[in-house]
Amino acid sequence: MEESVNKMSDSQVVPGSMTAHEVSSRYSPLALAYIGDSIYDLMVKKHFVLISNMQPEKYHKKVTSIVSANAQSAFIDSIMDKLNEDELAVYKRGRNSSPHTKAKNASLENYLKATGFEAVLGYLYLSGNMDRLSEIVNESIAFVG
Repeated sequence: MEESVNKMSDSQVVPGSMTAHEVSSRYSPLALAYIGDSIYDLMVKKHFVLISNMQPEKYHKKVTSIVSANAQSAFIDSIMDKLNEDELAVYKRGRNSSPHTKAKNASLENYLKATGFEAVLGYLYLSGNMDRLSEIVNESIAFVG
């Protein structure tokens, strides 16, 4: 395992080492959504840990209300007109993908919208656009807030 990690080149693991076009063309929308889901979860958790000191179950309740598929779907609907052309294209690819799973507590439509939203976050992260990524995550926290 350690050897395989050491064999990876920096361009494979450093966000921002690829252009936005390279990220969009190299990774499937589901791969972008997969990393986007993790980044989103981490950023929302970080937000609450930095602004408050709660018991873990209270953090979990707060974070879950924001990162749920239903919340993501409602949020992406609210900012659709604020996405640039590239972000919108990535969103549509994610939304129109064929995931092999479904959220337990969301309709298929909301789940697909959330997948598109997560794909945008993954795209922004891998292309190194941290300012835009932070802007969207902060807006989503305030939206559900």
